[in-house]
Amino acid sequence: MIAAAQGWLFETVVQPLLFAFGWMTLADSIYDLTEWVVLGAIEIVVLAIVLGALERRWPVEPVIDHAAIRVDIIYTVLHRLGLFAILSFAVLTPLIEALESRWRLAGFSRPNFEQSVPWLDGSPLLALLAYLVLFDLVDYGFHRASHRFHWWWQLHAVHHSQRQMTFWSDSRNHLLDSLLRDAVLALVAVVVGVPPGQFVVLTILTRVLESLQHTNLRLRFPGWLEWLFVSPSFHRRHHAIGFGHEGRTHGVNFAVLFPLWDHLFGTADRRSGFVATGIRDQLSGRDYGRGFWSQQWLAFTRMRRATAAMAPTNSDSESRDDRIE
Repeated sequence: MIAAAQGWLFETVVQPLLFAFGWMTLADSIYDLTEWVVLGAIEIVVLAIVLGALERRWPVEPVIDHAAIRVDIIYTVLHRLGLFAILSFAVLTPLIEALESRWRLAGFSRPNFEQSVPWLDGSPLLALLAYLVLFDLVDYGFHRASHRFHWWWQLHAVHHSQRQMTFWSDSRNHLLDSLLRDAVLALVAVVVGVPPGQFVVLTILTRVLESLQHTNLRLRFPGWLEWLFVSPSFHRRHHAIGFGHEGRTHGVNFAVLFPLWDHLFGTADRRSGFVATGIRDQLSGRDYGRGFWSQQWLAFTRMRRATAAMAPTNSDSESRDDRIE
């Protein structure tokens, strides 16, 4: 069914556009990208039906800011229907191909993680789990760094500025922040030799679980499951005002899928209670933007100022302003 939908979409919509613009040399690559569009559409529909029903049945808080949620839906469509994947493809593919070319010229072939670990070879399910753990560790480090470095936080703050959390909130990210994350994960995939089919499964599975974590849902996983996977209550503490980007570790509960990393590296906070989400300076009127473009532009402006403040030529007043951020 997915293959049929992909073929119909490509032949009916995409291929005529490629002909019209003279881009038929990209046909094979664009055809592969249409798979993400089909899978993303299915993903959005399933999440809207299942998680939407759960949020209506057991919400943490009443939904009062529908406009903010509509903006999050725009982010979700951009990221999960493949529109952002096309941008990532255009930027990252030449870089990855150049990297592989350099490896081949140096006498190295693409490594294969599964063949390097005997107990993974011949067991796709175990290999998928190993990749999932590896990618989650990389994601934990990436996520924590986006809180640790001041210039980077200015981008990541777009995600944390949502005070009306729902399952749509997962995709609310600055485009540059998302591009950086995609670049890191794509590089890791190349380095360890993740097969394309498994990379698709890893991406979809991770996105679905991340959507669950952001739900406006009064849910704690039972017993051992709460320690094994990041639950909505565990991740909500990461978004909480006063917890999400403060303290010695610049936040808590950074894990994307497995809270193991937070326990290992001392960033876990398992206190109970569903707290208000957002960034503390929003309470004093700091503007992070209401619409998609305003959020993108304000974050970019804050990042530019934070980067400029690192140079010794900046004024003391500008440095003070950036420290307040």
